[in-house]
Amino acid sequence: MDETRIQTKTPDWIGREVRRFEDHRLLTGSGQYVDDIAPTGCLSLHFIRSAHACARIRRIDTTDAALSAGVVAIFTGRDVATLGDLLVNPIFPDILAPKGSIMPIDQVAAVGQPIAAVAADNLENARVAGERINIEFDPVQTPARTEIFRRRWSHGDTMAAFANAPHIVAVTLQHSRLTPAPIEPRAALANFDREVGDLTVWLSTQTPHRARSDLARILGFPIERIRVIAPDVGGTFGGKASIYPEDIMVSWAALRLGRPIKWCATRSEDFLSATHGRGCHSEGEMALTTEGQILALRVRLSFPLGYWLPYSATVPAWNASRILPGPYKVDAVDIESSGTMDNTAPLGIYRGAGRPEAAMLMERLVEKASRTLSIDPNQLRRRNLIKSHEFPYRTPTGETFDSGDYERLLDHSCEKAGYSELIEERDVRRSKGHICGVGTALYVEPCGQGWEGGSVKISPSGQIVAATGSTNQGQGRETAFAQILADALAIDPKDVIIQHGDTAQTPLGVGALASRSTAIGGSALLQAAETFRDKARALAAQLLQVPVDSVELDLGGFRHRNTKASSISWATIAEAACAEKSATDRNFALETSIVYHAKGEAWSSGCCIATVSIENDTGIPHIERIVCVDDAGVIINPLLARGQLFGGLAQGLGEALFERLVYDEKGELLTGSFSDYALPRAANMPTIILDKMETGSPFNELGAKGIGEAGCIGAPAAIVNAVLDALSPFGVGDIDMPLTGEKIWRAMKNGIPLSARAHEPARTPRVKNHTRRPRPR
Repeated sequence: MDETRIQTKTPDWIGREVRRFEDHRLLTGSGQYVDDIAPTGCLSLHFIRSAHACARIRRIDTTDAALSAGVVAIFTGRDVATLGDLLVNPIFPDILAPKGSIMPIDQVAAVGQPIAAVAADNLENARVAGERINIEFDPVQTPARTEIFRRRWSHGDTMAAFANAPHIVAVTLQHSRLTPAPIEPRAALANFDREVGDLTVWLSTQTPHRARSDLARILGFPIERIRVIAPDVGGTFGGKASIYPEDIMVSWAALRLGRPIKWCATRSEDFLSATHGRGCHSEGEMALTTEGQILALRVRLSFPLGYWLPYSATVPAWNASRILPGPYKVDAVDIESSGTMDNTAPLGIYRGAGRPEAAMLMERLVEKASRTLSIDPNQLRRRNLIKSHEFPYRTPTGETFDSGDYERLLDHSCEKAGYSELIEERDVRRSKGHICGVGTALYVEPCGQGWEGGSVKISPSGQIVAATGSTNQGQGRETAFAQILADALAIDPKDVIIQHGDTAQTPLGVGALASRSTAIGGSALLQAAETFRDKARALAAQLLQVPVDSVELDLGGFRHRNTKASSISWATIAEAACAEKSATDRNFALETSIVYHAKGEAWSSGCCIATVSIENDTGIPHIERIVCVDDAGVIINPLLARGQLFGGLAQGLGEALFERLVYDEKGELLTGSFSDYALPRAANMPTIILDKMETGSPFNELGAKGIGEAGCIGAPAAIVNAVLDALSPFGVGDIDMPLTGEKIWRAMKNGIPLSARAHEPARTPRVKNHTRRPRPR
């Protein structure tokens, strides 16, 4: 590839605020979601789900249901018993994962598990028929949780560090289960063309190419005959990363019946049977010197996994473990992570996927250490941060941090927030009887690794068309990718068409996961655009009859460097390229496709500082302000980046204050609707101040890092730290999310105020001799 870079007369598009091109179509009702697609003769599929968390299926009688109006077919587990298994990502090679069935034959394992499916001419008829299916159960005792993996990361002599450390602090945390709650629940539509032999599946998914591969393997159907389309997708947050049993059933039913068939989940079905997030139980200990240097870290993480494993089930456990100890330099670590299956809905990736769990544990330990040592928490943080000159930095868990400046990040965040003034103001308010606090959280964020496909081509009319293996679910990716192409080809972003989500029109790709799409998918498009540009430049030189070296990129095409009047437009290049191709091969005149492999994993970083106040009579917390500074490397579109941060912060606030899925002792979901499961509203959002740093990544073509998950990584830890800072005069040292008013009020009433502690008998502090200290399990 010619490495010559030609300066054009227009400002760079990368780094400019451009409003999303997608918005006009979506806001004017021109969007198309799965449920908007209605092929002629389309059937509706309705699932009958288990009301038991653990029971044997004695009998399924479909006789009456089959006679219901409009019923075309009824399917049970025996009909799909020979299909392939749902597989899990083998991040942990020794995982003892059971085979994932599509529907059970003789035993159910969770409330909400699909047992039978009714295909009818419309949804109402399918539901009526479903109510007439008679299923007899023998409830059995819910079995104990089954551990299916355990992995340990160890570096340095943690035993000696803890035995000799003058100070040890410990925390125990329980993360609530959460539901991703996208605006659009899951949906699937399949159509089998018997004459051609093709199966087309429309899915509300983040990963159409992976879904296509899974469908081919599970159905035993040729992959080249399957087309998966992700049309407009109304949000995902990780909940649509893996293929579901319902998706398989829709596709199989279309093959079996030879008619299009659709299933769209209700909100209740998503609560019951879509993947949940978080739920981690973590225990950690930190050993420190009297000056506040962190000597060692010891952590035990336990993740619930539910009754079946989606493809990305173990990713949160893997991420949380490998991320520790975050941005801090710790020479000795002993980290163990495990996963257990039980009779609840499956757990999968949810926005952050292990990153918030790691940040919460580390930042709570830092705050406890600061109180133990009477050191300002941000001073203690600064003393232990990885230095900028140490990048790329090899972590004790074997990861490589590509770039960053964590000291400058913390200093800039404190300056932006007015941290010193906040502490002074907090103390003045406390002297007047107010309950208020300030909390900080630093975080790091792995932003995907591996590969992505990209292509750039030109139509016979001169239209630039780019295709990506990544997908778009509301991030504004069409706009950001068009800006990348515009810079590479000296055109306006509005003159670029971005194709995504359709396996028939896009190169093979991984999809939108792990904040990877811009860094890896965008780099793939940039590399493809540069190769495409060099091909077009060579053709332009032929047309101008000049050497290639004398041709430079110009607005709308190319020109001869020394003769401004000699120029070639993209339309002319397309016409010339078409002339060189056969009449049957002119859909795209000039095309370049590549598979881009990133040099390594990019790591974002950030800092959140939150201020809170608490009502004395009710315990209700009020988040007054959040300052967030994020370093996501090179920012393609600051407007879109801010939108991602705002959205992530809102979800982080929801996790910290409101959201929690609850099962009772029988495995019944008690929070199965938004009447019971609280989401944050606009009125709950505090003042948010955003700022950025841009430490480019050397591991991809753009220097970009991820930003989509940042807000919900840093916000919960900052909010919890701020609330516990506010509660410190009451002697409250720990509290689990969500931080409801009742929970905080009870903590205040049950705590031991510092004023009362002054009258307690003096206790001899335990400083050394920690060799018998029990390790967290």
